[in-house]
Formats: sequence, structure tokens, C-alpha cells
Amino acid sequence: MKNNNEMKETDIAAIGIGAMIVFIALILVAAVASAVIIQTGEKLQQNAQQSGSDTQREISGKISITNVLVYDTDHYLMYFETSPGSDIINPNNVFWQMTCQSTAATPIYQYVSDDFGDETGPPATDDNPAQIADFATMTPAGFAGTAELAGLNPGDAYAIFLDAGTTNTMGDCSADFVGTNGQVTLWIHVEGGGSTYETLYISSITAGSNVI
Repeated sequence: MKNNNEMKETDIAAIGIGAMIVFIALILVAAVASAVIIQTGEKLQQNAQQSGSDTQREISGKISITNVLVYDTDHYLMYFETSPGSDIINPNNVFWQMTCQSTAATPIYQYVSDDFGDETGPPATDDNPAQIADFATMTPAGFAGTAELAGLNPGDAYAIFLDAGTTNTMGDCSADFVGTNGQVTLWIHVEGGGSTYETLYISSITAGSNVI
């Protein structure tokens, strides 16, 4: 008996069309997969760039507090420097704020804030052009005679009086107001840069007492 293995032309066409459909389907799947991979890669790259930019911006502008002392009934004397890697920072772009609560029987919540450009010098010379003293050139008299600083240079040490008492019209977070064993929360923000957080522990309201 003779087997007839010859394929008809219609059968060959059907196989070709099926192979073409499978081939087109593979191309579509590959295209979709490639689009997903490319989109995911772009998203990851954008996130990495954004994270890098945010980190660089924060590092390039941040204040590092080295010490804070009680100066008088209204002021704290803060020593600080810009963090390593920082750019030159304009004092007018640096803002500080304090929140506190009195230790009285009925506690009172207070908020005080200002910018470094408005802090002028020792209380006796407030409102003079002298604003922030370069620690390397400070005299025993304090800030008297120092010129207004155009910028805070990285690696240099500085000192500034923070007006946190009754002479600040916003409120009162002075050591006298908070009282012994009180706490003051201090934030320093650099516009377009990073923020610094510090808690001031008032162990004594005597002038010269260390509060960090």
C-alpha cells in the first residue's frame, strides 16, 4: 500500500501563516519587554540622580554646632562652623529657630526664630553692622569691631549671639525663661541646603554655662 505524504499547497500556506503569527507575537512581546526595561532603567536613573542631587545640596550647605553657652538673660553664644564639603554660605540664607517650654507650674510653650544676618553682635552693640564673628579674629570684647561677613567659609570657625529672650519680639526661649533643668530645641536651616538639630539642656542659667 502506498502512503501519500505529499502536502497540499493550502497546508503549506497555513503552516507559514501560523509561523508568521508566532514570529510577530514574539516581536511584540520583545518590544513590550524592552519598553518596560528601558522605562524602569530611566526611572531608576532619575531616582539616583535626584538622590545624588539632594545629598549634594544637603552636604554643600550645612551648619555644624560646636558649642553653645548661656551669655546673659536674653542671649546664647553659639560657636559653629560649616560642615566639611560645604560651599560658601550667605549668612542671610541661614535661619535658626527655637522651641521651648517653661518649667513653671503651668508650662508655657514658646517659639523664637530669626536668621543669621539679623544677629548683630553682643547685646551692647545690637543693631550694629557687626553680625557674625570669625572665631580666629575675635577679641575678648566679643564681636565689637568685626565687619559684617559676606559669607561663611568652609573650615572656618565662627561665633554668633542668638537673641532668644525678651529682646526678640517673637517669644522667649532664654535660659532664664526655661529655667534650670529645662530644655530648648534648636534647629538651624540653610536655604537650599541641610538642617541641623540640637537639644540645649539648661543645667544652669549662670552666664558661661555650657548647654550642649
